[in-house]
Amino acid sequence: MTAITISLADQTLDLVEDDGTVRRYRVSTSRNGAGERNGSFCTPRGRHVIRARIGAGQPLGTVFVRRRPTGEVHTPELAAQHPGRDWILTRILWLSGCEPGFNRHGDVDTMRRYVYIHGTPDTTPLGIPGSIGCVRMRNSDLVDLFDRVPAGTPVTIIEGPAPATGADPSSTREDACD
Repeated sequence: MTAITISLADQTLDLVEDDGTVRRYRVSTSRNGAGERNGSFCTPRGRHVIRARIGAGQPLGTVFVRRRPTGEVHTPELAAQHPGRDWILTRILWLSGCEPGFNRHGDVDTMRRYVYIHGTPDTTPLGIPGSIGCVRMRNSDLVDLFDRVPAGTPVTIIEGPAPATGADPSSTREDACD
């Protein structure tokens, strides 16, 4: 079983692989904290799965808009032309909630809120909240993660510190959403 645990308290993403190894990556989650409501710009908690993997084979820094590569690669010059833009770079792991009424369906649907794990410019601080709901990662770390996880991989987002093992024992492939 491969699983992901994201700790909002630690601003980390832990990947626990089938052989038991743990990889820990620094991330940045929402500056608005935890929450599931549409329009809150918060990072949703609970059990999720990776519903879609987008961007395989694209170069580091590829710019995505509406989950499509624009043909641009992020540079400081491009960033200067678009100040304040929320950059979605390199790859997208699109999350879908597994808990009806909490992070799935209606006004709390993670997938319909377009919550992703995605790349961010190298100048974006990690280890502190700063996104508008998504989970931001260094582009090179995201490529490493992307290459290790298939669609359907369980993702648990917790408010507290990451478990010592890195994995939430309640996250198993059998728990994955339909």
